[in-house]
Amino acid sequence: MSIEVAEQLWRLLGFPHAAPDDVAFTPADVEALRLTQDLVDLGILGTDSQSALVRTWGRSFARLAEWETSLLTDVALKSGADPATQLAELTEQVLPRVDSLQSYIWRRHLASAASRMLAVESARSPVTNLAVCFVDIVGYTSHSKTLAEAELVEWIEHFEDTASGVVTDGGGRIIKNIGDEVLFVADDVSAAAEIALAMAKRGADHADPFPAVRAGLAYGEVVSRLGDVFGPTVNLAARLTSIARPGAVLVDRGAYEALSGVEDDRSESAESDPGGSPYSFRRMRRTSVKGYSRLQAWVLRRRDD
Repeated sequence: MSIEVAEQLWRLLGFPHAAPDDVAFTPADVEALRLTQDLVDLGILGTDSQSALVRTWGRSFARLAEWETSLLTDVALKSGADPATQLAELTEQVLPRVDSLQSYIWRRHLASAASRMLAVESARSPVTNLAVCFVDIVGYTSHSKTLAEAELVEWIEHFEDTASGVVTDGGGRIIKNIGDEVLFVADDVSAAAEIALAMAKRGADHADPFPAVRAGLAYGEVVSRLGDVFGPTVNLAARLTSIARPGAVLVDRGAYEALSGVEDDRSESAESDPGGSPYSFRRMRRTSVKGYSRLQAWVLRRRDD
């Protein structure tokens, strides 16, 4: 492998530059380059995918390493023993177990992703129809200013943990957490609607520590790449979230038609209560947002609510 390619891969992984005379590498780094070259020879790492894949590895593992190191440091500081000695002992005991668990979790996710990908390939379509939903904490900026650092971390972690549980239990998949916002997808638009409504309902319950939220749900063709989703459907869901009122779940035309079972007739009737659907809809006034001059949205509710 050329030194130019090796240095490029090193930068993509997010590691600092090493000068020619720095003693900064080990046999493990040489082995990593050998394995990388094997993947190139096998056609897995091509010029079109190499940068994106390696960059994704670097970002994902950097975030994971920061979190794990912080966790071990906190445990070491609370032990009462010498922190450096305790951290060294914890590292020796914990890292092999974490390494094994990370490999197990990755393989399970790999099997799940492969099943979904095979289903898409069998349909011979470059894209797939998905329900895409953003759920955003209401008043995050103002509320975060009233919390100490530890309280803010605990609040966000509670939001992410609860949201992940609701999404997974409802049949959806978390794509990513973006600070005060979570992005998830679901194959079934009804499942996505139930997840969004469940989180909105919990946020409206003053006895529930889950924060107040708003959500935007869109349904249509989505391109999946490197664990993320792209396309107009994703953009629509984001725009819907930006105009939703606290506690509201807004849906686009694709989600409205899929959930109601009727094709939108483009009428301006505000209320829509299609028979046979467990949901009722209220058409909002068209709104101009970035990328959409006259965005049409509906407020989604369950009939029994």
